[in-house]
Amino acid sequence: MSSPSSWPVIVVTGANSGVGLGICQRLLVQLISKSPTDAQPHHDFHVQKTTTTDDVSFDGLTLILACRSRQRGEAARDKLYQFADEQVRHLEILPGYDGHAETFRKHLTIVVHTVDLSRIQTVFRFADEVIKTYPYVSHLICNAGVASFVSINWLLAIKQFAMDCVEAVTAPIYYTQEVGQVSQDGLGWVWQCNVFGHYVLFRALKSHLAKYQTSTGARVIWMSSHESSPIYYDPTDWQLVKSAHSYESSKFQMDLIAHQLDQASLQGSDKLPTRHLTVLPGVVGTNIANALLGTFSSMCMFLSFYLARFLGSPYHLISAFKAAISAVHLCLVPLAFLPTVSSTELDDSDPTATVEVGFRYVSECDRWGKERVGAMKLTRSKEHNNQCDDLLDHCERLFTAFCEAEGRPVHS
Repeated sequence: MSSPSSWPVIVVTGANSGVGLGICQRLLVQLISKSPTDAQPHHDFHVQKTTTTDDVSFDGLTLILACRSRQRGEAARDKLYQFADEQVRHLEILPGYDGHAETFRKHLTIVVHTVDLSRIQTVFRFADEVIKTYPYVSHLICNAGVASFVSINWLLAIKQFAMDCVEAVTAPIYYTQEVGQVSQDGLGWVWQCNVFGHYVLFRALKSHLAKYQTSTGARVIWMSSHESSPIYYDPTDWQLVKSAHSYESSKFQMDLIAHQLDQASLQGSDKLPTRHLTVLPGVVGTNIANALLGTFSSMCMFLSFYLARFLGSPYHLISAFKAAISAVHLCLVPLAFLPTVSSTELDDSDPTATVEVGFRYVSECDRWGKERVGAMKLTRSKEHNNQCDDLLDHCERLFTAFCEAEGRPVHS
């Protein structure tokens, strides 16, 4: 039986719908099982090792749903408890059932704590509640995200579909986004919700993540996107207020920050480091795009997803539960099996020349929808590194300013 001191305490932002809810459901399916299949290093990119001492079977879990709306969060919590009970009943009737599912269900706690990433005061309040209530945090899944989509540029959409119909429904460039949106805190709204709010949440919980010193170690999962792109990013507009592509740029910033924080964590302490890992959940029909579409257009969107998958796209999982496989895999797999990239010097003579520095982990599937995890090489240039250093400096200065305004201590 696993020790209660090792049981995961997992925070999922945006957990009441979409991929966030899919992650929660998938975590339950995996941990209710004595041998979670998503924890197994059987994908092509894994480093092959003969043995590992890491135990990924747990007899309990605390799952924290970080949601803006308490009402929607509580509805999701009730749905998840019902879902867990259904999984237990399914396992109980199988031959050779060992009782693990009932034990896990007895020690399963699903709680709702409200947070609005567009209001930093609520992020601090959320972190204080978590620190006061739970002995540690084992995983922080930065899933919540927004986009300021206001319309579709149909001429551009037709052009992209004509050039590459699969790419058009994988990384569309035809959404018109509102420019100039500012949060109640006076910051770029998309930037604060997608990037800075999660950065503040990590910084506020950093010491609590460090308390989880089991063999698996604490992990921060950053949910990126196939639309992440440096093409539209202007580092002088780092809050993305003037950007007509704030969503794509915010996901690029997230990629930059996650890699840099991971490198700093690996180099900065003798303790077991908190790892920062980047995930692409693939293509799913979520509320971000659905807000623009009526019933007929939504049906056409889903049909186009199935067509893209039939034509060979591995990224159209469509189901949020299936799309959650990469995030859940990175929560559970022993870190020793994840690949590494040899350190390579960046080219000072050409600041735009890229080298491979790491990996992003992506949810994939075959034509019939069978999900798996893949790995994409992450590349960086000297220019990207400089942009990341500047961005983290901006984030840290703002974090410090908000702490001082709230009368909070600033911990390193």
